[in-house]
Amino acid sequence: MGRPKEFDPDTAVEQAMRVFWRQGYGATTPQCLADTLGIGKGSLYNAFGGKRQLFDLAMRRYLEIQASTVKELLEDSGPVKERLRRALHVLAETDLADPGRRGCLAMNSAAEFGVTDESVTTQVRGMLDRTEDAFQALLEEGQRAGEISTGRDAKALASLLLNTVTGMRLMGRVEPGTDRLVRVIDTTIDLL
Repeated sequence: MGRPKEFDPDTAVEQAMRVFWRQGYGATTPQCLADTLGIGKGSLYNAFGGKRQLFDLAMRRYLEIQASTVKELLEDSGPVKERLRRALHVLAETDLADPGRRGCLAMNSAAEFGVTDESVTTQVRGMLDRTEDAFQALLEEGQRAGEISTGRDAKALASLLLNTVTGMRLMGRVEPGTDRLVRVIDTTIDLL
């Protein structure tokens, strides 16, 4: 019997994240994960406890990446409305450039699990809350700078932006091009 194949757990989580993102949780088998990671199913269970535990790690990793990406996009320089417009364009272009049209793993998982899975629901709601808070902070910055009317509720506008982004991430899975998404982005920013 040969020596067990060595693998890096962080790399394995990253690879598993891509599989769950492409196929969804339900369509991903432990054997598929083991094959992707290049390990036996026994090693998969020994290293991660099982498919569900690996999914939770993959989801956490995805959410970390998304939080970092959104933070970086929103902290760019320039007027607030233009920063928001650029951020929304980057998200749309990223989704459309993805040959697998995977969309957003968090939103895909919310659609797959609904409220039947407390862990997924909590993780997705946490991401939505953090994203909305980041939008609200940026909108308040725009209000202080006189770019956005102080007569508008920054929290309500942040919720609008959040809903726009989640809808765009879903639309990006099926849209043939950027036209509709650009209209959504431009109209949303103009409403601010």
